[in-house]
Amino acid sequence: MTISAGQAAGPPAELTEIAARVEVRLGEILAAERHQWAELDSSLDEPLGDLADMVLGGGKRIRPAYCHWGWLTGGGATDGDGALDAGCALEILHAFALAHDDVMDGSDTRRGAPTVWRKFVQRHRDREWLGEDRRFGEAAAVLVGDMAMVLADRTLGRVSPETRAVWDELRTELNMGQYLDVVGGARGSATADEARKIIEHKTARYTVVRPLQLGAALAGRPELAEPLARHGRPVGLAFQLRDDVLGAFGDPDATGKPVGDDLREGKPTLLMALAREAGTPAQLQVLDAVGTEMDDETVAAVQQVIVDTGALARLEGEIASLLDEALVALEALPDVPAAREALAATARFVALRQA
Repeated sequence: MTISAGQAAGPPAELTEIAARVEVRLGEILAAERHQWAELDSSLDEPLGDLADMVLGGGKRIRPAYCHWGWLTGGGATDGDGALDAGCALEILHAFALAHDDVMDGSDTRRGAPTVWRKFVQRHRDREWLGEDRRFGEAAAVLVGDMAMVLADRTLGRVSPETRAVWDELRTELNMGQYLDVVGGARGSATADEARKIIEHKTARYTVVRPLQLGAALAGRPELAEPLARHGRPVGLAFQLRDDVLGAFGDPDATGKPVGDDLREGKPTLLMALAREAGTPAQLQVLDAVGTEMDDETVAAVQQVIVDTGALARLEGEIASLLDEALVALEALPDVPAAREALAATARFVALRQA
């Protein structure tokens, strides 16, 4: 079963333009890192190559874009990009989170390609190395993530104390939210309140709010943190709620993940919490299959329960309300047309995207 996300358009031009600049700069940063460490030992190019593949292998570059628009909103020059390296740092930090996330989730693929830990498992087997291949693969992927975190810090460079404070909050919230996610998965379910707490800390702040505030702090306007948060928080929440819909109903050709991937992994999403709250005993019995070995028929049955309980409709209504809230909040920001128009277009894209 595939659910349409409504009239979703492609990424706005403002987002793709920033993404192109970020892509070039990321390529330079990663190439320099690979060159430096390959000179010490050629085997180090393998994990760094995997990191480069992950960073440069796709992505919307949402976080660098929000950092750039925070910079513009704070009065940053429009003829340059003083937030470019900070945006690249955000993308490299995101690679840290993805490398670790795939180990924790046991995910085999990301964007249609093998995950880092899976690549190292295969290398271990191909080379007939000693020890357990999965343990080696997971250890190597954790180290790739650690390399990414250090490189992200270095890429951010020397910044003001106010900017550094935002960066530190972002990194801390990401890890705390990730732990709550892991605990929710281990428990097998999460209440709606618990799911919202995970969304708030793991995604909403990390993806939108903190990047906006980081850009404004770089421009010397840290006092814009609160009005930026009033716009960024609902956008970040809508971003994750749309991810929840795509994780349960998304087209594998668009998402690069198996159909019902979040259902198979048992992720403690708000969508599942709403379905459980509204489910009949018979429907709850169907939902109990979430997080187990699920064939396509079982996935389809769970999807139908999510629809029949009204959970999907409720989530879509919440996404629409969050989008409205975010657009209204733009009025309280400094009148920088280039930033305001880009923020409005990206909010709509984030809420309605299909991949």
